[in-house]
Amino acid sequence: MSDFIDPFWNGYVAIITVLSILGCGLLLWSQSRIKVDAAEAAKLPADQVGTTGHVWDENLTELNTPMPRWWMFLFYITIVFGAIYLTLYPGLGSNKGKYGWTSAEAYKKELAAADAEYGPQFAQYLKTDLKAVAADQKAHAMGERLFLTYCAQCHGSDARGSKGFPNLTDKDWLHGGEPETIKKTIMEGRHGVMPTMAAALGSDQDVANVAHYVVSLSGGTADPVKAELGKPKFAACAACHGADAKGNQMIGAPNLTDKIWLYGGSVETVMETIRKGRDNTMPTFGEFLGEGKAHVLAAYVWSLSNEPTSVATK
Repeated sequence: MSDFIDPFWNGYVAIITVLSILGCGLLLWSQSRIKVDAAEAAKLPADQVGTTGHVWDENLTELNTPMPRWWMFLFYITIVFGAIYLTLYPGLGSNKGKYGWTSAEAYKKELAAADAEYGPQFAQYLKTDLKAVAADQKAHAMGERLFLTYCAQCHGSDARGSKGFPNLTDKDWLHGGEPETIKKTIMEGRHGVMPTMAAALGSDQDVANVAHYVVSLSGGTADPVKAELGKPKFAACAACHGADAKGNQMIGAPNLTDKIWLYGGSVETVMETIRKGRDNTMPTFGEFLGEGKAHVLAAYVWSLSNEPTSVATK
C-alpha cells in the first residue's frame, strides 16, 4: 500500500476484499442447495443429464453436476480461515489487524536475533587482520555464505563474473586487490564511467583505427595497418589509461595490454565502448551488512585470488 497514499485506496482494497469473500460464500451456498444423487444420475441416458455444453475428443462430455460435498466444505473452511486471518493480520487496506504484525518489524526482529547470535563472532574477526581472517577456515566458510547470498547474483557462484561483471578469481583489479581496498569497495561501492570518446577521436574511421590499436595491445586479432593509424589517436585515451595503456588504479581505468576484458575484447566491442561509453556501478553494502560482515566477506574475496599464508583449524 506504500505506493497508494490516498486514503481512498485503503477503503477500496478493504471493500473489494470483503466483497470477494462474501461473493465466494454466496456462490458456494447457491451451489450447495443443488442436490443430485450421483448413482441415480449415472443411470440416466446422456440426453437426460444436464451438461455444460463442453465436449472434448468427440464424446467426453462435461456434466453440469454439483461439486462433491467434501470439496465444498474445504472452500467454506478457506473462507473462514480468510476471515480469521484478516481479523488478526493486515490485509484489509491500512488495517493492521489485532496483532499489528508487519513484515518490516518481523524482519527487524530476525536481524536482531541474528546479530545477537552471530554479532560477537563478526566483532571478533573485525579485530583481526584481513589476511589472517582469510586463513581461518571458519571465517572462510562464513565469508563464502555471505558471498553466495549477496554477491553471486552478479559475480556468479564461482566468482568468475560475466559480461559487465568482473572476475574475482584473477589478479586483475581496477582499483587494486589489497584486502583493505576490497573491503572499501564492499563498504562504499564503486561507480566506474568510461565516457564516449567518438567526438574526441574524430571520424568513424578514427574510432575503428583506435579500436584496432587497442585490441593489438593485448595480442588480439586486429588489422596492423589500421592499428598503426590509430596509435597517434590513442593520445586522447592516455589521460586515463596512460601512455603505455596499462591503466590507472587511482581512477579505476583498466589495463588495455592484458587479455582481460569486462565486455569483450573484439574490435567490434571495443568500438562500441568508444562510441557509447560504459557506466558500471558496484552498489554499497556497508550500511546493509555492517563492517563486521564486510570484513569477513572482504577476506573471503581476497582469498579467491590469493593463497592465505596459513590455514587455521578453529
